[in-house]
Amino acid sequence: MNEEMFFVLEGEGEMRLGDERHPIRRGDMIACPPSGPESAHQFINTSETDELKVLSVSTRTTPEFVEYPDAGNFGIVAEFGPGADGKPRMFRYVGRDGESRDDWEGNE
Repeated sequence: MNEEMFFVLEGEGEMRLGDERHPIRRGDMIACPPSGPESAHQFINTSETDELKVLSVSTRTTPEFVEYPDAGNFGIVAEFGPGADGKPRMFRYVGRDGESRDDWEGNE
């Protein structure tokens, strides 16, 4: 899991952090250390006319494991060294809790 920092560039809204909601506005800086689903966060634009723009900065530790508690999903993202073409290679997977299969299923 990565540490994240957010800076509100424009607008206002709310940040959901676990079960709590906190008002945010332009100029606010928010730090989110690595943790579990109790501190899952989401930005919500509460304006009917203005955009909410947030700059996100993260430590980018790889692989990264992310939980999406509202949906019961998890994600894994890993970056590998460059391929023969010089471009970075990525692995991304989103799964649902409890939906796993045996490593050898179908390889018998």
